[in-house]
Amino acid sequence: MQIIVGLGNPGKQYQATKHNVGFRVVEQLATEAGFPAFNTQSKFNAEVSKKGEVLLVKPQTFMNKSGDSVSAVMRMYKGQLYVIHDDLDIELGHWKMQLGTGPKIHNGLLSIYDRLGTKNFWHVRIGVDTRQGDRTIPSERYVLMPFTEQEEQIMTKVMHEVSYELLRKLNESI
Repeated sequence: MQIIVGLGNPGKQYQATKHNVGFRVVEQLATEAGFPAFNTQSKFNAEVSKKGEVLLVKPQTFMNKSGDSVSAVMRMYKGQLYVIHDDLDIELGHWKMQLGTGPKIHNGLLSIYDRLGTKNFWHVRIGVDTRQGDRTIPSERYVLMPFTEQEEQIMTKVMHEVSYELLRKLNESI
């Protein structure tokens, strides 16, 4: 089983924010690979969609409690875990997929590390930083800001790239 978790915050007010790129990439992946519609699974406190041996997950716990949802999913399903998340250590337009390596600080990941007791899963790190060294806006406020129109165009391209790469990696499981 391949478990793909996109991190974000539930609610319309967060949909277009930098912190929700994980949700958006999982939704893009679902569309491109023809997954069924997401449905709410209260036992996971998440929206899920399953096709073949791939489970897509959008925790509905809010970012800082993502570990609650992810640990519930991992208790039920054994397999390879991929967590897609925003990353302020990477500039907008860039991304990385690394095993066991995430950003310096990310409360959603810290929650997952705590609940799973490990960092040993795939981190799909989506760069969202456009501050060019200007740290006058605190990180926790910056990630809750929406993308500008120009940033959104860049993010759309990145979401397609990440979705394509994940589909290529998962093709045998779908």
